[in-house]
Amino acid sequence: MLVELRIADLGVIGDATIEPGPGFTAVTGETGAGKTMIVTGLALLAGAKADPRLVRNGAGRALVEGRWRVGPGQDGPLAELGAELEDGEVLVSRQLGATRSRMAVGGAQVPLATGAALVGEWVTVHGQSEQLRLGTPERQREVLDRYAAEALAAELEPYRADFAARRAAAAELAELTTRSQERARELDLLRFGLDEIARADPQPGEDRALAAEAVRLQAVDDLRQAAHAALVALAGEEDAFDATDALSLAGAARKALAPAVEKDAELTPIAEELAGAVAGLADVASSLASYATGLDADPLRLEWIAGRRAELAHLTRKYGETVDEVLAWARDAAVRVTQLDAGDARVGELRATVAALDARLAAGAARITALRETAAAELARLVSAELTALAMPRARLSFALSPAELGPHGADQVNLLFSANPGSAPGPLGKVASGGELSRVRLALEVVLATEVTGQTFVFDEVDAGVGGAVALEIGRRLARLAERCQVVVVTHLAQVAAFADRHYVVAKSDDGSVTTSGVRLVEEEDRVEVLARMMGGLDSSDSSLAHARELLASASASA
Repeated sequence: MLVELRIADLGVIGDATIEPGPGFTAVTGETGAGKTMIVTGLALLAGAKADPRLVRNGAGRALVEGRWRVGPGQDGPLAELGAELEDGEVLVSRQLGATRSRMAVGGAQVPLATGAALVGEWVTVHGQSEQLRLGTPERQREVLDRYAAEALAAELEPYRADFAARRAAAAELAELTTRSQERARELDLLRFGLDEIARADPQPGEDRALAAEAVRLQAVDDLRQAAHAALVALAGEEDAFDATDALSLAGAARKALAPAVEKDAELTPIAEELAGAVAGLADVASSLASYATGLDADPLRLEWIAGRRAELAHLTRKYGETVDEVLAWARDAAVRVTQLDAGDARVGELRATVAALDARLAAGAARITALRETAAAELARLVSAELTALAMPRARLSFALSPAELGPHGADQVNLLFSANPGSAPGPLGKVASGGELSRVRLALEVVLATEVTGQTFVFDEVDAGVGGAVALEIGRRLARLAERCQVVVVTHLAQVAAFADRHYVVAKSDDGSVTTSGVRLVEEEDRVEVLARMMGGLDSSDSSLAHARELLASASASA
């Protein structure tokens, strides 16, 4: 419930505060005093679009603050926003500047959409723009769905989940279908590459091994000569008896040292090392001999290597700089081929999914339509009864449902048809209803819809537009009935409506010659009687007008 509303520098209002009660609060004032700014301020807190022109002349910014008493279960969303509560109340503020606006909830700055969604659960503003919205099929569907309530919500929830799933599946299917040619081209290229690599059958590191072997075969004469020279230095020539070679010299050293070992044990490890050196030289000589024996020129092998390297080079030009990179590309390509092949299977799966969801959505939409048709008949009957009480006994109201394309809300287009007189055919509400008729239809709808609502704040701007006399009294009586369950704030210019209020605020303007400023004050007892007398066109000092005002208050109090 709204416990306090403060407005600063908004329109013609300099600084004003009202404290609506839990029931019916009326706001009155002469034309141009700025009483509509009360509704505008609450609309701004509920997320209405900010207009820099609303900032009062001479002020740098406008400020609207609303203090709400938070009910059970409402503190969870506030805690998520980081909002602070004080004695069970939260302060919501909206600042308007020349270039931007800001919103805060409980001291925590929040995005406008977030704050609007939160406050929108607490307050419903019926301003002049709402009259225009009531004439749209979307708003009329929302009204009907509000009345259908839990029964419809139970059907809409799974239906919307199916609709979202269908939309996602259809989008993926469209993308896969659109890209089918691109996928086919990619598949052909990948498979061609994989076939080419498979025919060549490269082995890990094969390019490096072949390059080394080719170098060896090309240098076989040089290698043989080097091996022979080294072998001669180690073991000497077979037919050179006087040549000095390493093995002979090492053997001579070993033989010269052998007698001395027997005389000095310290020479033993040296002799062993020398023996090892001789054995090592003999092994190297043997290896060199074997190596030299194996160095045969093989022109055919060299030619085959050249061809194989050319074959591998063809692969490395296209799929990687080395054979190992070519093999890595092949592994990745094989995975991609599997994915692309799965795309065709996915298309089939998605088509089946979309078909199944279409069937479920059609069945769900049919159930939703049936619930709306039942609710439409009941709501039209109840609203018509309210319109009779609002001096429109011959008015006819009905909700016409026509088939529409499947959407997130079902497959219905809702049109609210209205006729004020029996002689005129029902037509779209927004086109055939006058301003006063539209105001009464709106009030009648809200009174009926609020039957199961408690604690909500309803704000009405000029709900009595275009009416007067007995009709105004019925409007006041209906607002009082609505205020038994909800908090009601009404901006009105009729005393017959204001008389039913539990609290009455007056917006008055003052002019210092250069700036016009409006303020708000609470009127009670005789002060309120005088205000009502002026609203009825009487004079403040007229006993008859004051008596009429007292009579009106008494009548309203008795009938409320």
